[in-house]
Amino acid sequence: MIDSNSKTDNPNIPPFGIEWIIDASGCCADRLRDLAIVRRVCERVLFDLDLKVVGEPQWHQFSGAAGVTGLYLLSESHLACHTYPEHQFASFNLYCCRAKPDWPWENGLRTALLASSISIRQAKRGLDAACLADSVEAAR
Repeated sequence: MIDSNSKTDNPNIPPFGIEWIIDASGCCADRLRDLAIVRRVCERVLFDLDLKVVGEPQWHQFSGAAGVTGLYLLSESHLACHTYPEHQFASFNLYCCRAKPDWPWENGLRTALLASSISIRQAKRGLDAACLADSVEAAR
């Protein structure tokens, strides 16, 4: 069994990308249903971080009082969002294969969605794969 943390601090093994996982709670339900508002949040992230959209973004407005789902394919990877007005909750996922500065999610989501609580997690992706490749190479 490979310890996934065995080489995570090795500066010679770069991550393949960084993933931001954002949960926004206590949001205004009406804003979570509003495709234009949620789309503006995503487009602000893309603009501020100078991310390049490939093709047309895909959006789905669910019927009734439900929320929206959006997906942007990026040359750097992707940005996705899902809103759940019935739970006053929104989730965002940004994956970049190039280094980018942190976006001010807290300020942006508090302003646009009136979120009362925001959780931001960041994961360096691919470190386990790099460890596995090194282990396979060492076994040869």
